[in-house]
Amino acid sequence: MTALDEKGYEVFLPTWLDCRRYSDRIKKIQAPLFPGYLFCRLDVLDRLPILTTPHVKFIVGFGGEPCAIEEREIAALQRVVEAGTAPIPWPYLSNGDRVQVQFGPLTGIEGFVLRADGKERLILSVDLLQRSVAVEIDRSHIRPLVQKVASPNV
Repeated sequence: MTALDEKGYEVFLPTWLDCRRYSDRIKKIQAPLFPGYLFCRLDVLDRLPILTTPHVKFIVGFGGEPCAIEEREIAALQRVVEAGTAPIPWPYLSNGDRVQVQFGPLTGIEGFVLRADGKERLILSVDLLQRSVAVEIDRSHIRPLVQKVASPNV
């Protein structure tokens, strides 16, 4: 990340507090929410400086062409990190009820809601990476988003 910072790129590496168990102790460390991935704003026509940076293997894409992460997905992750919540990695969810946060520091963020361990969690997904993170949320702070149903052509 430092090498890309020094080259003048805007980078984002969201982390979480992971508890690692060793034989004699438990150690808390800041670990990447998306291991192996770093988000970077770049010009896709000038990607050689990125690809020649140490430890950069490739730029995520399809068919050899870079593919951008949705701006709203990155903005939502940045808001979660800035709000001081405690996100954790979560299995990717592609189906379920979408919700929008109505109150608190995460107001306006959309995601999926899931009840786990007796707590409500807001699941934020990065579709391109097929990875998700979860953050505890007060159920009274969210409302369901209306799902649009396509009407059949008659």
